[in-house]
Amino acid sequence: MSPTPAKPGGAPIPSRRTVLRGAFTAAVVTGTAGALYPLLGHEPAGAARPAPGPGAGSGSQATTEEFTEMYRGREIRGTATAVLPAEAPGGDRIAGAAEPVAEIRIDGRPLHVMRRADGTYLSDVRHYESYPTLLETARAAVDELGSARLAPPAAHHM
Repeated sequence: MSPTPAKPGGAPIPSRRTVLRGAFTAAVVTGTAGALYPLLGHEPAGAARPAPGPGAGSGSQATTEEFTEMYRGREIRGTATAVLPAEAPGGDRIAGAAEPVAEIRIDGRPLHVMRRADGTYLSDVRHYESYPTLLETARAAVDELGSARLAPPAAHHM
């Protein structure tokens, strides 16, 4: 093997293999960072935050998100209530908080929504995409429905 050629200043010139390996590594790191960026839990500026609910100030605390609006000729209403556990005398949280309750109605008919572990919502209408707030979930469902109406809730018989 021949020694690495040197520049006139005495510093060695990197080989083509070294340059390509560095470029490949940079591309992999950049691609991985771009793929993981949505999962880092960042909150976009201006995102709706839940307002304190009626239970704030008592032993347990509740946060509530409520809205009513006309969107593309449809009336959408939504409510989400998350109950936080009460604090013990030592300042520790007491286990056993209630499940958060979320409800959306489009033209008076209920839209089934689920809250994901990361705090976002998804609906039966747009179940492959999640949204940070109930309002955005309801708007996406209306966009997907177009002129169709939600089916009435099914009666469960045993």
